[in-house]
Amino acid sequence: MAFALKLSELAQWVDGDIIRGELDLPLTGISALDAAGPHDVSFLGNVKYHEQFLVTQAAVVLVPRGVTDGPSTAALIAVDNPSLAFAVVVRHFASATKAFTPAIHPRAFVDPSAVLDLSKIKVDAGAVIMAGATVGDGSEIGPNAVVSEDAVIGQDCRIKANVTVCERCVVGDRVILQPGAVIGSDGYGYEFSNGCHVKIDQVGIVELGDDVEIGANTTIDRARFGKTVIGEGSKIDNLVQIGHNCVIGKHCLIISLTGISGSTRLGDYVTVAGQVGIVGHVTIGSKAILTARAGVTGDLAGGEIYAGNPAQLMRDEMKSRAHIRRLPKLMARVKGLEDA
Repeated sequence: MAFALKLSELAQWVDGDIIRGELDLPLTGISALDAAGPHDVSFLGNVKYHEQFLVTQAAVVLVPRGVTDGPSTAALIAVDNPSLAFAVVVRHFASATKAFTPAIHPRAFVDPSAVLDLSKIKVDAGAVIMAGATVGDGSEIGPNAVVSEDAVIGQDCRIKANVTVCERCVVGDRVILQPGAVIGSDGYGYEFSNGCHVKIDQVGIVELGDDVEIGANTTIDRARFGKTVIGEGSKIDNLVQIGHNCVIGKHCLIISLTGISGSTRLGDYVTVAGQVGIVGHVTIGSKAILTARAGVTGDLAGGEIYAGNPAQLMRDEMKSRAHIRRLPKLMARVKGLEDA
């Protein structure tokens, strides 16, 4: 990624204070501390990289406020959160190097009844926009993506390669759907009758709020009736399964390989770590944190950290694990008493 700016401009972008360095220092790249060159921007986001920071060849390093040491060759900009500030830099120049240019690829298909302005969207090769679909201005439909009948895509969305947005589903503004995501596949619903499993029709939709991001190959099932909802600002990792009629609150984080069964409700600002499993029809309160591989079998109050299977308060799970580690010694003591 190549770009060009001066140290003074960079400081304005990240709302930082220049500790040292020439205001017109030219900057043309970004890199990690250990790989940065004499015109690169880097950052110190974790104390464990302090040794790399001391010997980096970077032109400028974004550092936490209060840090004043470092290599004499590097300019320093103090910021509140170096990792977040560096993300701002990356975002600015990623957009600068990949300008959005409206265009409809000749090998794309856009149904004449679709509601959109062809001069304000981008549709890549192999993409399909079906009858009655709506696509907002500034949105990009990636290669081989499908926007099904009567689906709605908001403004400034990035629908990447091989994504499927199924019929009647609604995607808000500034949503990112990473490659292979499926929004609105049928919920997993069957009834056992006369010795076989009979499919239950799934006639609801999926609704994604503004600024949601859905990871690669993640699947979100349409509701049996009504809506499966992902709230504003929530970020869902790769390879996550969310069942029908789930309601995920605002600004939640759901990490890879998590499975959430149908009709589960998450409050706002819930964090769900990797490989968590959640049974259906439970409620998890706002600001709860589920640690990796937790198994949720019942309702959980908000504002707490949970671990284990079945999930319980983290402090209680740690006590249980400590007791289990003591079992071999306890068994040895019991055997000694029996042999006495």
